[in-house]
Amino acid sequence: MAKQGWLKKAVGEISKFRQGIFSKFGSLIGGRWNVPYVLNSSRVDYDLARQLYHNTHDDYKLGAGFAKPIINTLAGFMGVPRFRCHDEEGQEVLDEHISRWVSRMQRVHQLCLRDGDCFVMLANLENDDPLYPDEENRIDFIIIPPEQIADIEIDPITRKPKAYAIKARAKWKDEAGQEKEYTVLQKFTADRVVLKVEGDAPEGLTSEIRSNPWGFIPIVHFKNEPEETEIYGTSELEAVEPYLKVYHDVTLHAMQGSKMHSTPRLKLKLRDVQAFLQNNFPEALKAVQRGEQANIDLKGHELLIFTDEEDASFIEAQSAIGDAESLLKLLFYCIVDVSEVPEFAFGVHTPSSHASVKEQMPLLIRRVARKREMVTENWQTLARMLLVMNSKKTGKKFESYEVGITWDAVIERDEKEYADTINTLVNALNTALFGGFISLDAAVDLLAQYIDTMQEYATDDPELPGERERIIKSWIMRRRLEDGEGLEEQRQEIERELED
Repeated sequence: MAKQGWLKKAVGEISKFRQGIFSKFGSLIGGRWNVPYVLNSSRVDYDLARQLYHNTHDDYKLGAGFAKPIINTLAGFMGVPRFRCHDEEGQEVLDEHISRWVSRMQRVHQLCLRDGDCFVMLANLENDDPLYPDEENRIDFIIIPPEQIADIEIDPITRKPKAYAIKARAKWKDEAGQEKEYTVLQKFTADRVVLKVEGDAPEGLTSEIRSNPWGFIPIVHFKNEPEETEIYGTSELEAVEPYLKVYHDVTLHAMQGSKMHSTPRLKLKLRDVQAFLQNNFPEALKAVQRGEQANIDLKGHELLIFTDEEDASFIEAQSAIGDAESLLKLLFYCIVDVSEVPEFAFGVHTPSSHASVKEQMPLLIRRVARKREMVTENWQTLARMLLVMNSKKTGKKFESYEVGITWDAVIERDEKEYADTINTLVNALNTALFGGFISLDAAVDLLAQYIDTMQEYATDDPELPGERERIIKSWIMRRRLEDGEGLEEQRQEIERELED
């Protein structure tokens, strides 16, 4: 009995987030020593996420207006990356394709934040595309709706995708005008592509198995807030969704209550009702005497006659909106805190009692930087896929397939503040350098963090000179110019003496 009581006590008091000890007891009691772990394959409710974003869900109408600023603010500040390849020909291929993909790349960030998942596939366009007759090696950028991803096969050790299954349904009309429907299932692996067609498909579209010419799956999965235990990502709207619903309910209740207090009721304190009606509403009194229903209309009666101890007043219900104001304000700041989006993104451009716009910007900058880091590896993988696919199509080998990524500044810098910062920093480094407190290498490397055109102080690459060589070259040029000025003066004096 004591052991059973201890077990019940342990079960009731151990936190749900600390299941290590109890899981051992559970496996021991159940007769199992270990259970294989399976990745969670649950997904975001894509339809609900889109309805919240577009504010088309009737149960969230008065609260889902916050959803679009949450997504668009993060996606807008993230922007799109710039790709840098060490190979010049590879850089040309990247620039040629990326220049066409900017809008779709921005769309990827937006969809990833809203739906939690965005799948991008690189596809080889046929040479007979009438829109691009002069481009034989063009590769297209295709965004696959997450609902069409039927399954993802994950390697249990590396956690990398081994196969993608894409399922799509389409409709078409035959020559007789009859509508027909069919389903296409494509399974991509590194060595082959399996195409399976079911239903009334158009002529020429049949099931087949063909080899994969690339040797890899040309699909990149962009996941928002990726977890090692989850196959799919998480929407930015999931955490804030309960607050959107409560905000809608509170606002709706307050608006419904406004109907009650918007029309006040007249309260009359009378000693003689008949005398009051005779003095103010004689038509109503006559109707009552005839046994008819009497109506009192206050229009045109700016003056009412009362006797002693009689009075009139209005009964007005307390405003429900006023009572809900504090709760709505609390919900608003809950939405701001949970979404991690500054309040000025929702239209509050004036400083609040909590923090000004300037104080909120560092938080947004760090959040945007984290979101950029989240997708950096995906964009590098996509760029590498592009170079490999172009290399296999054209037969041209690149010296390097490594691709780096740079991002624009989240906020455009103030030129005056930037100039003041550089001036203060240069004066401080100059004082420290001549005072013997810092080396020239350290001074140049520190200044290079503020001036983009500066290089490292010393490099091993002969084709890319460091800042030391550039400084020496500048000093030599200045000395030549100074010597040249003196020679010019001597030449002029000699010419004047010869003329004399």
